[in-house]
Amino acid sequence: MRSILLAGLVSALLSTAAAAQTDPARLSQTVKTLASDEFGGRAPGTKGEKVTVDWLVAQFKALGLEPGAANGAWTQAVPMIHTRIGAGATLRVGNTVLTQGKEVAVTTVADATRIAVANAPMVFVGYGVTAPEAKWNDFKEQDLRGKVAVFLVNDPDFEAQAGDDAKGRFGDRRMTYYGRWTYKFEEAARRGAAAALIVHDTGGAGYPWSTVNASNGENYDIVRAKDDRRVPLQGWIEHDAADRLFRQAGLDLAELRVRARSASFRPVDMKMRLSTSMPVSVERIESANVLAKLPGSKRPNESVMLGAHWDAYGEGPADASGATLRPGANDDALGVAGVIELARQFKAAPPPERTLVFALWTGEERGLLGSEYYATHPVYPLATSAANLTLDILQTAGPARDVILVGKGQSSLDDLLTQAAAKQGRSITPETFSERGLFYRADHFSVVRRGVPSLLLMALGGAPDLRAGGAAAGQKWLDGYMACYHKTCDRWSADWNLTGAAQEVDLFRDMGERLSHAGVWPTWSATSEFTATRAQTATERR
Repeated sequence: MRSILLAGLVSALLSTAAAAQTDPARLSQTVKTLASDEFGGRAPGTKGEKVTVDWLVAQFKALGLEPGAANGAWTQAVPMIHTRIGAGATLRVGNTVLTQGKEVAVTTVADATRIAVANAPMVFVGYGVTAPEAKWNDFKEQDLRGKVAVFLVNDPDFEAQAGDDAKGRFGDRRMTYYGRWTYKFEEAARRGAAAALIVHDTGGAGYPWSTVNASNGENYDIVRAKDDRRVPLQGWIEHDAADRLFRQAGLDLAELRVRARSASFRPVDMKMRLSTSMPVSVERIESANVLAKLPGSKRPNESVMLGAHWDAYGEGPADASGATLRPGANDDALGVAGVIELARQFKAAPPPERTLVFALWTGEERGLLGSEYYATHPVYPLATSAANLTLDILQTAGPARDVILVGKGQSSLDDLLTQAAAKQGRSITPETFSERGLFYRADHFSVVRRGVPSLLLMALGGAPDLRAGGAAAGQKWLDGYMACYHKTCDRWSADWNLTGAAQEVDLFRDMGERLSHAGVWPTWSATSEFTATRAQTATERR
């Protein structure tokens, strides 16, 4: 009898612990509003942006927060360049025509009304990694100036087998920053390439061709200094199209993948040349980050940031039903709703000792642009930013027994998350798909690169172990969501069960409360690639 009573007590305690302080209905209402037609898909530089920014500022004002940007403003201006390649664009390689949106998906961030590449030699550069700490250099002495660099996606050890030089050098299946498309385009630009193409495969990229193609020839970048070069033409080549192209060059792409896993790999002249001339519409726009704050009562110059991105993809190609609006309901209106709810709860609590910053970013879907601009123009010193906590895509299928941890082992924030989850009767599950590089794909990464310890909650890390239906039900939810990722069907639904999402918000409420106290400084792990960067500012933290 006693064991039965004890079991009942434990069950009751877990049930109480799992109960969310955050109101799921309020989360749902916020998402319903932001994902409505009135907000136009929330693309930067559109009418939908003004509606969105005005609405977000109004929410923070109504909660009684203070403006969080410089000079008492609610917004931080983010100057951007917005480009779109003209319809029907093609690239010619020998006698082969590669069509935009079919065999290739290319964009530009150059401030030019026409992008022309004339008879440029194509060079296969393997994974395109230069990593002295791993004793790895895919480029050797290859000169890429004026050439087209063709890359594989992910890291050299993504598909490595026992005996391959690459095995274990880059985290095994866990993607490092060297595996990200952003790094590869940056490396191509540093080496003066005229164009950069990444061979797409769903496993290595972590998303299907339809996601790559969602750009529809459109791109954004922050306005950069003239000496901060970007590759003029960048994009992806569809896997089967790449196979055909390599065969025409007398090369075996599958065999080259194996060679690229060797430290002795050298770039391969494809003995093919690429030409294109495509019109580009260019506009300069001024987008905005929305920033609010609760000033610290004891150490106002120290800060903790809680963030999400407000932007989505706006209008795009019509789907089978004729819908063109990509409303971004989960990605990331739900994260925005979570940040607003955190602001509501912290405003009702005793004042924090450190300043709490609530950040809603622009341009995440275009390469973390709003947060990157903030990181290069910080309002709050990054050296005394204790942590960044980011919400980007939460599951909508109800409460879970576990929390998916993205980037396990990076910092001591893992311990705070574990403790907060235990209060809800939940365990920690490391991300299933570490090869997708999720840790490098959300706005927190902009400040991570500058050394700020950060933690991301993102449901794409793996199937949650749902209290109703377990991991199988969680996988069904994840598969269903991925079918709508960046598409018109990422819509608000009255059928969502947001009790699980509310619990995730509560995790950040718990962590944020602890981090708001002076003296708590999260640290990077000894093996993290960001430890040395943070150490450079150690004297600024007391």
